[in-house]
Amino acid sequence: MLQAVTGTAEAAAPSHASPAIGVRQIHGPSDYGIELPEWLCRCIEHVPPGAGDSCPTDAEGLLASAFHFAFQLHDGQVRASGEPYICHPVAVADLLRDIGASAGVIAAGFLHDVVEDTDVTPEEIEQHFGLEVRGLVEGVTKLGGIHFTNKTEAQAENLRRMFLAMASDIRVVLVKLADRLHNMRTLGALKPEKQQRIARETREIYGPLANRLGIGRFKWELEDLAFKILEPEAYRDVQQQVASKRSDREERLGVTVQLLRDRLAGVGLADCEVSGRPKHLYGIWSKMERQQKAFHEIYDVAALRIICPNLESCYRALAVVHDTFRPIPGRFKDYIGLPKPNGYQSLHTAVIGRHRPIEVQIRTAEMHRVAEFGIAAHWKYKEGGSPAATGSDAERFNWLRQLVDWQKDGVGDDSNDFLRSIKEDLFDEEVFVFTPKGDVVGLRKGSTAVDFAYRIHSEVGNHCQGVRINDRLCPLATPLQNGDFVQVVTSKSAHPSLDWLNFVATPTARNRIRHWYKKSHRDENIQRGTDMLERELGRDGFDALLNGEAMARVAKRCNLVATEDLLAAIGFGGVTLHQVLNRLREELRLASSEAQPVLSNEELARKVEAQASAAPAAPVSTHGEASPILGLEGLEYRMGGCCSPLPGEAIVGTVALGNHGITIHRQDCSNLSSVPVERRLPVRWNPQASDELRRRYPVQLRIEVLDRVGVLKDILTRLSDHRINVSDARVRTNPGKPARIDLRVELQSAHQLRDTLDQIRSMADVLDIARTGIGS
Repeated sequence: MLQAVTGTAEAAAPSHASPAIGVRQIHGPSDYGIELPEWLCRCIEHVPPGAGDSCPTDAEGLLASAFHFAFQLHDGQVRASGEPYICHPVAVADLLRDIGASAGVIAAGFLHDVVEDTDVTPEEIEQHFGLEVRGLVEGVTKLGGIHFTNKTEAQAENLRRMFLAMASDIRVVLVKLADRLHNMRTLGALKPEKQQRIARETREIYGPLANRLGIGRFKWELEDLAFKILEPEAYRDVQQQVASKRSDREERLGVTVQLLRDRLAGVGLADCEVSGRPKHLYGIWSKMERQQKAFHEIYDVAALRIICPNLESCYRALAVVHDTFRPIPGRFKDYIGLPKPNGYQSLHTAVIGRHRPIEVQIRTAEMHRVAEFGIAAHWKYKEGGSPAATGSDAERFNWLRQLVDWQKDGVGDDSNDFLRSIKEDLFDEEVFVFTPKGDVVGLRKGSTAVDFAYRIHSEVGNHCQGVRINDRLCPLATPLQNGDFVQVVTSKSAHPSLDWLNFVATPTARNRIRHWYKKSHRDENIQRGTDMLERELGRDGFDALLNGEAMARVAKRCNLVATEDLLAAIGFGGVTLHQVLNRLREELRLASSEAQPVLSNEELARKVEAQASAAPAAPVSTHGEASPILGLEGLEYRMGGCCSPLPGEAIVGTVALGNHGITIHRQDCSNLSSVPVERRLPVRWNPQASDELRRRYPVQLRIEVLDRVGVLKDILTRLSDHRINVSDARVRTNPGKPARIDLRVELQSAHQLRDTLDQIRSMADVLDIARTGIGS
């Protein structure tokens, strides 16, 4: 039997054929040998033998049959923790039931791994459980099962799958979030590095996604679990401080709660429920970090929540709160009149309680249900799960539609771009403005009229010519403020400008502008990219290189289809010329190394030395107007080989005995101690020296490396990529010990030396690197 190698929803056990669920061999909950939730036990007890002969029509029959089906398929499989694998889908289904998901979604929670991990087909799922459950299971299955060598591409591709699945049935992501939450609860069986990776992805993607969908109950636990793994010391510190002050806080809140209950009852609002609400640990820590405050300075560690019977009583309760306690200016927010994009509604206010501030939330029971369960509450009684079901639903999930449209159009081909945009788009919007018809549009803080236009529709953005903000003509770059009325002026002849990229704030707008420019200026971009590449590579043999296999492979590595696409991307700026040249050199070197025998480190060093000897010697001194050193007045000089000074370092000249001219040393050169002060000349580098007058100066480097064939070649390749010439190379080896490589490189400045040392030091086989004197 094979064990599951991770704590995720993947199993690695032998595949099983589809069980015949019409034959109920197990009659009671205790016969399954694992602990089951009470609600599932009741479902199993209430379903008579023979259930499952056809697609169950009642909720209890559907859930009992789905569990039994999954139990038989996962029988014998175990998780990395050693527990039976069926415990995972049971936990996922239990989480889905807790947030009020429908029976079909809960059934999909039981079955979400069976298509991927067993021989069961989607057609069999439909035969036993109906089309709805099949669609949900297929949607979840499509989110996984893809493997990449590049982690960025893998993450981007999995997110693309998720958002496309969400677009067809938003309930798919409920199952995925429940799956992730249970995996986070059971991460302890995994290696620490894998825990870190999963926790980071949870905090960056799944926590914000749960928040976007309004599922507060999932959001806070996902964030706290990720916080515990990623910041263990901070987590323990906050946890201890919350626990140490709990009794005082609960006593203080108890008095405040009773006071409010009495005041509310006095004005006929006895039906309102008043309770304390502790903040979760990640929220406390985030506020401490964001505001740079200590724990005792964060006043809303706990807060009050008032649940009212109807909308009118919410505002009446607010008046009572403000009459009982002094409100804090600027802290009132009406999310009932102006709901958040995820559907969240509540009145928020902060008041001075018993000697310290306290936060109060006021909402109806229905608003509370939506705040806790999000889309699960919204779609609980609907047949389908599409976010485009009604006009209001389409508006609520406008951000999802734009993400899906963006990737379908091929705008998000770059994995890094896609990931960055997803992470930006998942976080709460902070500016709310109105359309001319009074509809609310949420945007990122700092958004402009162009961001607004692209949020409405890509064609509105592409033909945006001007904007009226609060009935006044304003520049397109004007930042929008809360409550602004925005009217976009369009024209068929108008089109996006690259200047817009300098002020737009949303990834949707940025990517749509770039996409339009790429499509409308393709020929121009191809020519520009060709010219840029030709200037860098030279005319000789350029056509052959351009049409060769190496360039085609470079295009593929840049996630582009053909060389023409690569040239267009260079011309537009989608990829940098530096990236293309580096990858082209790698491809050419790879092709060359396949055709040539591999040289040992010693042979390669002798080859470098021979090439340096055959090269023309560089002048050893300069004088007159061309001198890069001031203070010599045309005197002959040479650079001291003992310290090899470079521009940017403090220097001094020394007069040699006899007719040997002047030698330039670094001021910290150890040889200066033997030179009398009267033979020293004050000199300095010429800061006005033009690029044409700047010389390259020899510097000796000593590198200690792991002794393996090809390590010198890797170092020379790294230097060549940064256009650094190597004039001498020597290798010394001792059996069983690290090898020593002495390189003489030609550099222009001390800054370039520091960069070179950092580049070589970062290589895996390099143990140490130091600058030495030439000849040492």
